[in-house]
Parts: sequence; C-alpha cells; structure tokens
Amino acid sequence: MVRPTIAFDMETVGQEWDLLDEPTRKYLLDRAARKSAREGLPGDGVDELAHNTLSLSPGTGKIIVIALVNLESGQGALLYEGDAGWIDTGDGATRIFRGTEARMLQEFWQLLDRYGRVVTYNGRNFDLPFAYIRSAVHGIRPTRNLLGNRYSIVDHCDLSEVLTFFGAAQERFSLDYWCRRFGIQSPKSDGIDGSQVGEFYRAGRLHEIAKYCHRDADATGQIYRKLEHTLVDLYLRR
Repeated sequence: MVRPTIAFDMETVGQEWDLLDEPTRKYLLDRAARKSAREGLPGDGVDELAHNTLSLSPGTGKIIVIALVNLESGQGALLYEGDAGWIDTGDGATRIFRGTEARMLQEFWQLLDRYGRVVTYNGRNFDLPFAYIRSAVHGIRPTRNLLGNRYSIVDHCDLSEVLTFFGAAQERFSLDYWCRRFGIQSPKSDGIDGSQVGEFYRAGRLHEIAKYCHRDADATGQIYRKLEHTLVDLYLRR
C-alpha cells in the first residue's frame, strides 16, 4: 500500500534574552559582533542582531506550532502550544493538538511515521534540523531519518532544494515568491509573515500564528503538486 504524501511547516520563537545564562549571552554577542564586522553593519546593531537570531537556533529557540497537510485527502493536523491535548473540531478536516513542545514533537513523529514522502520548503536547512535537535533536548527519539542523502527526494522532498537544483542555481527565493510565480495564493496575504511571529506570540496571538503556519504548509503542498510531474518527476527517474 502506497502511503500518502504529507507537507509540513513549523514556527519557532526565541527564549527571553534575560533568561539565558551569561556565558551564552556573551557568546552570542561575540558572534553577532563578528558577523556585523564581516558584513559592514552598524556597530550599534549588534545587540539587536544577537536577539533576532534566538528563534533561528534550536539551542536558544523552541517550536510553538507545527502544521501538517495530507496531499491526497487535504486533511491535516495542527499542533501548537497549550495544554488541551487532542481537540475534536467536528469538521473532519484538520485535527488540533495543544501541548508542550515535547508533547508536540512526540505527536509529530508519530504522525510522520504514517506517511510516505514528506514535503517541506527549506526543511533540510531549517525545520528538520531544528525538530531533530529539539527532540534530542527533550530525550525524544525521532521515528524517521529525513536528512539522509541530500540528492534523494524519495523520503523527503525539500522544494527549496528542487527549485535551486540542489544548490546549482545560486539564487534562493522565498515560499511567498514561488507562490506568486505559480499562481498560488500567498500564505503571507492574510496579515502576518514570519518576521512577526515573535511579536504575535508575545501578544498572545498564538491562534493566528497557527493559522498562518497551516497556510504555509498548504501552500507548500500546492507548489509540490505544480512540480510533481515536472521537476520532482525528473529527480525520481532512474
């Protein structure tokens, strides 16, 4: 039996700066200062640069939302921070789970184990390494290795890699950019984008972040369908 294809996306936020230990803060500031010097950035922006990287590292960030969409049925799951467990929405389309980051990751790996190919946008460089390391922090064993051979898309198809021919094309573009090129409604068109996730989270607007993440996962799936019998098929030919 062929297992269905699943697309997913996640959102992360950084820890509070003041809650980090002093050696870690110093280390991050030193890294930011070196980057600022290399790129010719203003010296007074080092603090902001260090703070803005917290959500991008699994060492200083955490996962707050994971959205999954079954590309065959259109059904999916939305996992986000809370304490309610699985919630019956009654619509039969999207299941909702609310729990700690550890509980979300446990459910995430169990869900992925039921599917075949996993589709992401930039998942090889960000989402999956982040999920693997955060799982290790919580002592959770992932059910699948989706970061094996970079040039195989049998188990994991990263559309960012497909659209750059695995790094042969130097320019990388955003999910929003490719949605517009392929005539797909952009997930950014409803009042929030990735740069605002931290702000929305601190304002208690987690439900809006969850809906935005679900739109990202859905858009990723739609781009995959556009590429499935063209570029994706090209890589799958023997």
